Amino acid sequence: MEETIWALIPPVMAIIMVLLTKRVLLSLGMGIITAGLFLAEFRLGSTLQFIWEAFKGVFIVDGALNTWNIFILLFVLMLGMLTALVTMMGGTRSFATWMIRKVKTRAGAKLMTVLFGVIIFVDDYFNSLTVGQIAKPVTDKQRISRAKLAYLVDSTSAPISVVAPISSWGAYIIGIIGTLLATHHITEYGAFQAFLQMIPMNYYVWAALGVVIWIATKQVDFGPMKVHEQRAIKTGEVLSPERKEQIDVDAKLFVSELSQKRDLVLPMITLFLATLIAIYVNGLRNVEGEKTWMNILGSADVSFALFVGGVIGMGMTMILFYHHIRTGKLSLKNFIIGAATGGKSMMPGFSILIFAWAIATLIDQLGTGVYLASVVEATHVSFDLLPFVVFLMAGFIAFSTGTSWGSFGILLPIAAEIAVATDVTLFLPMLAAVLAGAVFGDHCSPISDTTILSATGSSCHHIDHVTTQIPYALVAAGIAGIGYITFGFTGNVWLGLGLVILIILSLFITVRRNKVI
Repeated sequence: MEETIWALIPPVMAIIMVLLTKRVLLSLGMGIITAGLFLAEFRLGSTLQFIWEAFKGVFIVDGALNTWNIFILLFVLMLGMLTALVTMMGGTRSFATWMIRKVKTRAGAKLMTVLFGVIIFVDDYFNSLTVGQIAKPVTDKQRISRAKLAYLVDSTSAPISVVAPISSWGAYIIGIIGTLLATHHITEYGAFQAFLQMIPMNYYVWAALGVVIWIATKQVDFGPMKVHEQRAIKTGEVLSPERKEQIDVDAKLFVSELSQKRDLVLPMITLFLATLIAIYVNGLRNVEGEKTWMNILGSADVSFALFVGGVIGMGMTMILFYHHIRTGKLSLKNFIIGAATGGKSMMPGFSILIFAWAIATLIDQLGTGVYLASVVEATHVSFDLLPFVVFLMAGFIAFSTGTSWGSFGILLPIAAEIAVATDVTLFLPMLAAVLAGAVFGDHCSPISDTTILSATGSSCHHIDHVTTQIPYALVAAGIAGIGYITFGFTGNVWLGLGLVILIILSLFITVRRNKVI
């Protein structure tokens, strides 16, 4: 059943069950069991072995610890603890009170979140987990739902990272491009120059950013998001009442009377700077060849850097917390309760991430992505529609597998092969269409790690984030699709981009700003 249409059943079934039942772990579990059965050809003993190896692989690979996954999980737990302790010190309350004087409108709070997302572009994981925590005090004060916060965070993490040369994504993509250029003997430009030329061709990025700014400034809401936003505006409940207890557990924490905004600002700045320094130092230690910024970033173990940043950020938080203990405003018991509560608040995302990694391993073994890529390669469509078709297929592969990076690795070589065999001038546009489609599919997929982490970092229920974001992502994808069709028939990259921008501008002009209750 490997690399056949049957390989689609486990991920598609898991995704449909997630959307219908709202029970994420159950749905992922059923997808895992089905994938195991297919791989084992329905032999029970072998099925259990495949499932065991998939979960084991989350933590152990080739007899050694899977440090990438472990460091990410530890960072998630530390961020939950840090956030709870900051809340208990009153840092969250004080920062929100200070920022509310600077950011006086709901639109301003949303645009502030978007700005943070654009600035923190070095890595999508880091962006997803930290931007929501920084913006949450302000968006809560402005009665912006957590679902909207998670959407703002998710729409400025991967879309920015995928066009930022100085990022973990940029380094990964440039590495693949370099290999493809060498394979096909293309010497007109280097890998870095090719990456820069592809930036304006990534229509989904510009459509997604345009839509998110439009949504933020015009107060436009539709689909499930409208329900969340109207409830937040009318009642101040930024989370679904039935899920508030399991998500916002820090709401019950005791808060110190000695509250200062530094109790939030210093831990977050320390976390951010420590992570950046750790990325640089780790990359510098591992780099081979010329020590350029790109080579250093591409050689860095970002998960280790996140772990180091988390430890140092926690250290700063503990120093500040000790000041509250020394003044008698908090106690050691408060610290223990806060740390435990913070860790507990991250357990839903923690568990979902483990299950998502496990199903991703089994899907990879089934060859789901390889099968879909072969469909693209065998598709006999007009040259004019090739970029559009590749965009759609990359989106479906990323949606089904829950990984943009995996989709890059599978489809970029195939897109390059198709371009060289048909029209070499399509080489870069086809690669850009793959990047755009993969980010789109990743945005919609319930089993995507960035989707999970954006919800976790924003303290939003995972299903609430998925169901509310999909309609907005589809709007952006529709606009990007029009851009790729235009490019296909005209051969002009800038005309396609111009049409994308024109459509977004027309949304700003024609759609009236909703009044806030």
